[in-house]
Amino acid sequence: MADWSAEQYLKFKEQRTQPAKDLAMRLVEMDPKTVVDLGCGPGNSTAVLQKIFPKAKVMGIDSSPNMIKKAQEAYPEIQFAVCDARNLENGYDVIFSNACLQWIPDHRSLIPNLVTKLNKNGVLAVQIPMNTEEPLFRVIKEVAADPVWNFENVSLETNETLHPEEYFRILSECSSNFDIWETSYYHRMPSHRSLIDWIRGTRLRPYLAVLNEEKALEFENEILKRAEKIYPIESNGEIIFRFRRFFFTAVR
Repeated sequence: MADWSAEQYLKFKEQRTQPAKDLAMRLVEMDPKTVVDLGCGPGNSTAVLQKIFPKAKVMGIDSSPNMIKKAQEAYPEIQFAVCDARNLENGYDVIFSNACLQWIPDHRSLIPNLVTKLNKNGVLAVQIPMNTEEPLFRVIKEVAADPVWNFENVSLETNETLHPEEYFRILSECSSNFDIWETSYYHRMPSHRSLIDWIRGTRLRPYLAVLNEEKALEFENEILKRAEKIYPIESNGEIIFRFRRFFFTAVR
């Protein structure tokens, strides 16, 4: 499994941080003592939490050493650690996760397990991308299905979500109260190539990790060629990139 690249991820720092801000604003009435940011990445979402909850002990964890190194450098006042979300200890008032859980399989057991890590009346707050049916992600799936890449013979890192109704059922069984909602963000992209830059460090990462440099470039270029036919250039020269995100908060 290839490590994450903080530099690649942060090329779109503002756009990637906005959902974390939107989710955190749902928690502003709380006065938590302990907050953990699961899959904190380079620390941008953890910094949002520290700002909203200045009195709380806020910690960011991520399975990627590269991400944790970048987070520690950028936010030395916050505690960070390399840790798998599935090995989280008990005792948090807020467990927060922005665009991470889609990389962890079996949400039917994962989410109830995270709820048990909360203190009484604690809140699990989650945002996950849900873009299977968006044009760019359909293109990725179509291109990856071509036998020329030989993906059927390798084990690829998971990137999966359930349907919203399934999260509703999970939360209704493991939490005392919950809310679910979704938001579509319409990102202004400067070019079709920027679409590739966006997905290179996230959705394309498992594919690129098993290809050599030449094949990886061919794979990206094939996706780019198809994306150019789907996403028109607007009158100001920009591309509209619709990105759907699913949110929920669940109380223990």
